[in-house]
Amino acid sequence: MRILLDECLDRRLARDFSGLEVVTVPQMGWAGMKNGKLMALAETKFDVFITVDRNLSFQQNLPKFNIAVLVVRCRSNRLEDLQPFAPKIIEILPNLKKGEAVFID
Repeated sequence: MRILLDECLDRRLARDFSGLEVVTVPQMGWAGMKNGKLMALAETKFDVFITVDRNLSFQQNLPKFNIAVLVVRCRSNRLEDLQPFAPKIIEILPNLKKGEAVFID
């Protein structure tokens, strides 16, 4: 399973997903890209897109994209606020469906 972390997430979060292939938006050279174009590129190389952008599911027609979106609802996008969500993210990854957004908090 290939996972893409949004640029608004701390890149060090990838360390919490050992055994999974995790890449960040900046590592792909896609930083600053608009969400629609980002999703179109992401769906060609990744299975899951993880973000804290709560508006993404309202701004984009997610069913048209062949990628699952996981939105983490946490206090901030700081690493110490995101890390407690890592076990839950790993647990639900196998159940995510492409074209859908799942929110965890």
